[in-house]
Amino acid sequence: MVNTAFDASKATRRESLATGTAVDVRSRYVGAWSSGFEVAEPVKDGYRIRRLSDGSVLPDVFTNEDVRAQRRKTGMWWY
Repeated sequence: MVNTAFDASKATRRESLATGTAVDVRSRYVGAWSSGFEVAEPVKDGYRIRRLSDGSVLPDVFTNEDVRAQRRKTGMWWY
C-alpha cells in the first residue's frame, strides 16, 4: 500500500543551488521573478547573487524563498 499522506517537510524543502547556477530572483518591491543572475556563493542564510549583465555581486543575501533555478519560458513564440 502506498502512503499518500502529505509530508510538509519535504514539500517546503528546496534543493541547494551550487555556485554558478543560473537563477531567477524575486523582486522585493513587486514580487515578480527576474532572470539574468547566477549564484555567486551559497551562504548560511541563503545566497549571494551575481548579476550577469556586469558581473557585480549584489550586496544583499537572498533567502531560499527569493531564489529559484532559472526557468525557461515556454509557450508562445514571443517568449
